[in-house]
Amino acid sequence: MSGFGGFLLRRAVGTVITLLAISVIVYVVFYATPGNVAQITCGPRCSPAQVHQVARQLHLGDPLYLRYWHFLEGFFVGQDFSTGTSVEHCAAPCLGQSYQTDRPVLDIILTKLPVSLSLVLGAMVLWLVLGVGTGVLSAWRRGRVSERVLTAITLAGTATPVFVIGLVLMIVVCGELRLLPFPQYVNLTDDPEQWAWNLLLPWLSLALIEAATFARLTRAAMLETLAEDHIRTFRAYGVGERAVVGRHALRGAFAPVIALNANNVGSAVGGAVLTETLFGLPGIGQELVHAVKVVDLPVVVGMVLVIGFFVVLANAVADVLYAVADRRVVLA
Repeated sequence: MSGFGGFLLRRAVGTVITLLAISVIVYVVFYATPGNVAQITCGPRCSPAQVHQVARQLHLGDPLYLRYWHFLEGFFVGQDFSTGTSVEHCAAPCLGQSYQTDRPVLDIILTKLPVSLSLVLGAMVLWLVLGVGTGVLSAWRRGRVSERVLTAITLAGTATPVFVIGLVLMIVVCGELRLLPFPQYVNLTDDPEQWAWNLLLPWLSLALIEAATFARLTRAAMLETLAEDHIRTFRAYGVGERAVVGRHALRGAFAPVIALNANNVGSAVGGAVLTETLFGLPGIGQELVHAVKVVDLPVVVGMVLVIGFFVVLANAVADVLYAVADRRVVLA
């Protein structure tokens, strides 16, 4: 196949291979390391009988490649887990079962995922508006005082940790000014207005960090595009500066912004641990921290796989969007 269809097929095959490679690495790191894997998986409170049962479920007596195959089977056909008195079936795609709560790992993730997606997607809108707008304005006002001020602000934003911004916002907005209540997550379906109000500070905390990166990238891409020949041609024909910047230069500079945004969304799903912990949001990041504390290995493995899935998927989407924005990528 050639053209855009061939490009999509190559990206799809590459995505599948990458996901399989991640599953191999995760399995080897967590289930093929030295030590009592069954004891670690089951947790410190398990009895010897429970540890023996977990060892049988993990097929620890089999060669490593067969153990990985049984692990991979759970994604496609599910797995059976013995609770001592009965056998429960974990339907595909099965990421395992928590030995701390006796719940399927996928169910735990699905209850936490809406919180993380609400945080990341809401912050994404803000960081695109703030970052791209600041970058365009900075490039348009190049060499002026306003451009230097915006550059200094973006550098400060890039260097400031998210928990510092979050703490300052909570102290000032919630404590001193009392403009907003301290965030408490509310489901979108229960009360959309309260959902948005309670997520506003977490959105700002995460978005201000990312917006600084987008502002610097947009500024650099805009300056490069504004120096190209076709922009000079538009100006020579008397096209207004606002039309040149907003309609032509921004469109040419938007391809790297699209790619970076897709990558950031994927990594932010797993990287919002500090934001979720700081604001007490019951998302994937906070659940991962809890699973590590109580040594709930199946939950840790499932979370790592899901986060890796989002990162790989976001990179694939970034490649496709980049190709749509710049069709020369298809021919590369």
